[in-house]
Amino acid sequence: MERETKGDSDPDTHLEQDISIHIFTVSSAMVGVCLTVIGLIRVVITLGRADTLADDFLAGCALLFLVSCLLSYWALRSRSVRRMHRLEKVADAIFIVAMIGMVGVCALITYTVSVPAR
Repeated sequence: MERETKGDSDPDTHLEQDISIHIFTVSSAMVGVCLTVIGLIRVVITLGRADTLADDFLAGCALLFLVSCLLSYWALRSRSVRRMHRLEKVADAIFIVAMIGMVGVCALITYTVSVPAR
């Protein structure tokens, strides 16, 4: 049985590695962004200016970014091209879901801050 390995001569494999590297770096940075914004939201809530579920949703987004980061790292470390492609696709899908979630959280924060409390 022949084992598939990553070859430097295959341009598609090189492109997949580039995508995995980008997902890995950006998703790890986004975990930090989510944690920073959660801290800022907690400060606003503590000051009594607004109460929102945005920090809870951001924690979920941070977890999704972490999963995406770990999957893309696993894809980079994988010796099988087939496994690398599968892991990269899953990491990419989770990354997109987390980004959409962050946009939703931004809308929630904007709505919460702009609507006066009753």
